Amino acid sequence: MNLVKLSANGQITVPAEIRRLLGLNPGDKILLSQNESGEIVLGNASTKALYKAQNAMDGVARQLGLRDENDVQKLVDEVRYGETGA
Repeated sequence: MNLVKLSANGQITVPAEIRRLLGLNPGDKILLSQNESGEIVLGNASTKALYKAQNAMDGVARQLGLRDENDVQKLVDEVRYGETGA
């Protein structure tokens, strides 16, 4: 457990151990949220955004019939250049 002190400006310093656990670097944004039991949870906003995007895309490749990188490249080419791939 880490104890932090709130400054007069409402700022805290995130302990180095917690920064390492969350993969935080200078300039990163920190997400504060409340869980089901009312506790405030601190997280790496970049990581949360990535997980949210991954969850949103779950199953899309399968639905589109994309099996490998070649299928993905073919789809990208179709979007860029039209159906002919020219």
